[in-house]
Amino acid sequence: MSENLDRIDRRLLRLLQKDGRMPNAEMAQRVNISAATCHRRVQRLSAEGYIRNIRAQLEPARLDLATLVIVGVVLDRSTTDSFETFEQAVRDMPAVLDCYLVAGDFDYFLKIRVKDMADFNRFHASRLLALPGVRQTRTFFVMKEVVDESPLDI
Repeated sequence: MSENLDRIDRRLLRLLQKDGRMPNAEMAQRVNISAATCHRRVQRLSAEGYIRNIRAQLEPARLDLATLVIVGVVLDRSTTDSFETFEQAVRDMPAVLDCYLVAGDFDYFLKIRVKDMADFNRFHASRLLALPGVRQTRTFFVMKEVVDESPLDI
């Protein structure tokens, strides 16, 4: 599908990844097209699914959510039903930022934001271990976020 993108489309996508609030007129100027053409292209890129959403990236520490935790989860069964049940339950947990079904020693990796270690301990005991089908978890506290939300290399 990406072969449908020309040089201008790719430049627009790169600009939007860097600054989703960039005014249309400024984007148009940077890629040497008219504002109307720029608007139509961005609308088309959205409609065709190249742009999933545009949102603000918040500073977790300012919101008292400075602790980032990665949790590996092993389910007690590897069935379609157990995966669907687990995934639906995880979707209803605001502290879980991302959930990935993976191959290997774990079934899932969860990216979780909490206030601190004590907050995670409460979350782990009351929410994580209560998730349907969880047999085992392994917790990794992130010491430093080296790369986070990097733009795609297009």
